Amino acid sequence: MVVFVLGLILFLGIHSVRMFVSNWRDAQVTRLGIGPWKGLYSVVSLLGFALLVWGYGLAHRTSIVIWSPPAHMRDVTALFTLVAFVFLAGAYIPGNWVKARLGHPMLLGVQLWAIGHLLANGSFVDMLLFGAFLVWAVAAFLSDRRRDSLQGVTYPAGTMRGNTLTIIVGVLAWALFAFLLHGILIGVRPFA
Repeated sequence: MVVFVLGLILFLGIHSVRMFVSNWRDAQVTRLGIGPWKGLYSVVSLLGFALLVWGYGLAHRTSIVIWSPPAHMRDVTALFTLVAFVFLAGAYIPGNWVKARLGHPMLLGVQLWAIGHLLANGSFVDMLLFGAFLVWAVAAFLSDRRRDSLQGVTYPAGTMRGNTLTIIVGVLAWALFAFLLHGILIGVRPFA
């Protein structure tokens, strides 16, 4: 459990720097330069992610079960993650309504992913993992929206091309992950 918690702290911690110590982050970017800062950020993120994945595997073997979700919760999770993947695509594809309306769709996608997985998994380590990501994503979304408001940030309206591409890419990425990669990478086949 120690490896898992350390990974969680490193991964979510580095992703929270702008939220909690924005001035310190800006000072480091000025001192190091944007390239080295991004390099350091990436190394800490990857180290945290590796520890998180490894630690989760170790901790999940002995984790106590808090509750046993009904089987239909997998279908609810599939729906939540489908929308989450469309939101994720909306964060990166230019000119779409998701980005225009939500501002930070990736963070809302993480929230949906976490809620869906909390509904379908009942062990202590699952609740810690998905609960931590949910709390982080809510806090990050509120922080980013506040920063946008203070800075007067607006997002361009979506185009038909951007909207269509966002939905197609999101649905295809979801299908690829749900039907193939989730089983290979996570060891659980949601639709088996």
